[in-house]
Amino acid sequence: MPDSPISATPYEVLGVAPSASHEELRRAYRRLARETHPDTGGSASRFVAIQLAWERVGTPEDRAEYDRGHGSRFDHPQHDPWAAPSARPRQDTRPPARSYGHPGGWRRERFLGLMREWVGLGAPIPDPYDPALVRSAPREIRHLLADALAEEATARALSALGIGFTVWHDVSTGYPDEKIDHVVLGSTGLFAILSEDYGAPVKTRGGELIGEALGGDRPVNDFGHRVKALSRALRLKFTGLVIVLPDDALSEPIIDLGKVRGAAAAVVRRSSLPALLREGLPGSSLSGGNEIFDVRTRLQAGIRFVE
Repeated sequence: MPDSPISATPYEVLGVAPSASHEELRRAYRRLARETHPDTGGSASRFVAIQLAWERVGTPEDRAEYDRGHGSRFDHPQHDPWAAPSARPRQDTRPPARSYGHPGGWRRERFLGLMREWVGLGAPIPDPYDPALVRSAPREIRHLLADALAEEATARALSALGIGFTVWHDVSTGYPDEKIDHVVLGSTGLFAILSEDYGAPVKTRGGELIGEALGGDRPVNDFGHRVKALSRALRLKFTGLVIVLPDDALSEPIIDLGKVRGAAAAVVRRSSLPALLREGLPGSSLSGGNEIFDVRTRLQAGIRFVE
């Protein structure tokens, strides 16, 4: 997952400082390649990560390019990949889903504020999204930007669902620093959606997400509490809870998490999200036309956005 602000840098993967000499870098690579090689009992995924890291900084030329911040691959190379997206004309002429709120806006504001504090109050930051600067920031700051990018990517996928769906972004639960990234209403029900990027693959166990990048966090449990608070405030029951992750973070397109706070729950690759919302979650009930209209009216009157 090299294009995420929170992904481990090649230096972190190889276990050396960014200031390490080329010889130190080479020795670290060779040692780790031997230790992690599958033929000698090592981890295949770790071995692949070592090879990818070496590809990015293994020669002085590649390393210099990476250190300048141009070592990532992006869909739009002429547009700063981590900056707030600029308005671009829609290529699809079909009506998009109705959308309210500012996806990723709350986390971007927090990211910018913490970046200014980290660099030093009063110190100018010509480009807070400069890849080299972002990669050098503490993980908690990079995670904010990674999640903002994840929310924006999910918002683009939700927009393509069409006019039969209504979406609210950055929804307040009434508690500080606790929000629902997206609330989606359509013919298959009412969904609460969390967009995340942990910078590494994750697995599931007992209805919870696990992985080295998560530490002791319990995102499914935490998300359930947030949805419960919003459900009480709106006096509406959610059909499903969905956690959306980058495609390469999951081994399967959709993983059933069972029931969370009485609602069907799943973790899904971002590319599979539109199909999931159109088809619904197993065990969830469908909503009729009149019910959708009534629920949308109550949502419009009751939803508040984070500030």
